[in-house]
Amino acid sequence: MADADTDRLAEDYRRLRDDVGAVWILRDALRVTGSDALAFLDGQLSQDIKALAVGASVDSLLLQPHGKVVAMLRVTREDGDAFVLDTDAGFGDSVVERLERFKLRTKATIERDPDWKCVAVRGPRAHEVASGVVVDWPGLAGVDIIGHDPRVPADVPLVGIDAYEVARIEAGVPVMGRELTDETIPAEATGVVERSVSFTKGCFTGQELVARIDSRGGNVRRRLCGVELSATSVPATGSELVADGAPVGVITPAACSPRTGAVVALAYVARKVELPAAVDGGVVKGLPLS
Repeated sequence: MADADTDRLAEDYRRLRDDVGAVWILRDALRVTGSDALAFLDGQLSQDIKALAVGASVDSLLLQPHGKVVAMLRVTREDGDAFVLDTDAGFGDSVVERLERFKLRTKATIERDPDWKCVAVRGPRAHEVASGVVVDWPGLAGVDIIGHDPRVPADVPLVGIDAYEVARIEAGVPVMGRELTDETIPAEATGVVERSVSFTKGCFTGQELVARIDSRGGNVRRRLCGVELSATSVPATGSELVADGAPVGVITPAACSPRTGAVVALAYVARKVELPAAVDGGVVKGLPLS
């Protein structure tokens, strides 16, 4: 990385950690409307949609029937029978396809909303300068400003997506296409079940696996952890973590942290590994990393 890029990353990261910064985040959005929209979504999503107040938002999972992830998304209730679902860019079509497959004899319309946008405001002053959906990460306050015409708050600087990504990795916040895929069991992704599943709402598609794992103490064969590496270069996604000559985990994304100068990463690590744990070139830790 060139010196100018390194300096920019360090300054943007400092703003996020010590003050406040804003980033435009690409999201796919769709609207679900109709007299059956509420009942339909409540039966498909892991959160208690019936309890969601007009104007409020909540994180939820959309699961395959056997319980693996289709998408992690945010549900915003516009009025009694109208909802916006937004998810990480590139996964809107999967959400539409999955919902349409289960929308039998249901009075609900599902349409993509290409004009929906998101400004992510992160940093200690985020709640002071921005109004929107509270999206606090472990160790870092945040607000998402969402809608058709969101604005960057006055006097809040835009920062680069690379600094935002470092902060996301250190906080241990998973996203679709990286930590969350169609092979992910929700309980594997540390913190996801706690923020996106209601265990009191009643039945929803994919519930059986989630409930069974929860009843057994959340034990899964692997879990999402943080990693700090002494490497001079950032390892590629999919790189193995090795301890005592044997693979014990797989890195998802990694980045160089201006906070320590070390490489930080998220990784799925075998359940047998007790944290903190030494691996070749680094250490595996619990989340968050900072």
